Amino acid sequence: MAEHYLDDSVVHAFWDNSYPARIEIDPGDTVVFECREAVDGQVTPESDHEAVANLDFARIHPLTGPVFVKGARPGDTLEVEILDLKHKGWGWNGHLPGFGLLAEDFDYPYVQHWRLEGESCTFRNSDMVTVPYEPFCGVMGVAPEEEGRISTIPPRFNGGNIDIRGLTIGATAYMPVWVEGALFSTADCHSAQGDGEVTGTGIETPMTVTLRFNVRRDLSLRELQFTTPSPLTRADSQGYHCTTAHGEDLYQNSQNALRYMIDWLVANHGLTRSQAYCLCSAAADLKISEIVDAPNWIVSCYFPLSVLKG
Repeated sequence: MAEHYLDDSVVHAFWDNSYPARIEIDPGDTVVFECREAVDGQVTPESDHEAVANLDFARIHPLTGPVFVKGARPGDTLEVEILDLKHKGWGWNGHLPGFGLLAEDFDYPYVQHWRLEGESCTFRNSDMVTVPYEPFCGVMGVAPEEEGRISTIPPRFNGGNIDIRGLTIGATAYMPVWVEGALFSTADCHSAQGDGEVTGTGIETPMTVTLRFNVRRDLSLRELQFTTPSPLTRADSQGYHCTTAHGEDLYQNSQNALRYMIDWLVANHGLTRSQAYCLCSAAADLKISEIVDAPNWIVSCYFPLSVLKG
């Protein structure tokens, strides 16, 4: 299996299934992506608060890619193993006027710079807090089924701006393929983020991202699912299987994420639908992964694998 490298000299801040691939790879190959930070250099280590007062949203999410995976076709599932995520020593987050869960409360621009050292994230000019380094790609997606250029801001059926912190090192994402070759791209790396991403920013960080790709024809999905080793709910040594659902209504998203989990338990572990529903009520966790990228929010359902004995 080969390893490929994509620098960040060419990026695209949109989804478009006619946009040409930068590389073609075989299933089983690994790709190392260089990813710019989320706003494409509009915030730098020297920036003050005014840098986020009037961001150009057309530049947000400078995607590295696309990657054409040979053999992937509509109806297949793209398997993406997250092998490594390396920061480059600096990140930022903040709040923007008119954006975020408490936009009415915080109507002024603010930038918080972070110092990244090893496995820790610390305020750049203070040691008053230390947040664990728990990196992930906020945007991971394939080309959409729809034609034309589409904004990266809200999450969609093609993945996109999912902001799911469970997609960290050791996790595997499963994404429905909508066009030939899948045309995968990634961006918006975070060194840490709470569930919900309440200000609209994680710790936005340029990163080097290493992913391995495979094509699965034994899986048929409507939305992103993933497995993760990360103990983001109850500590679980065997990790979690997770389903996701996006849309404008958090209640409906919660229902659909739960439905997808019940489907998975019935199909893979021999439970009746009623047994699976009861088991989810006893052991699964619904988490709001993202609630700021209008018009769509994401709910994830985490199921601890150690519960399953057969």
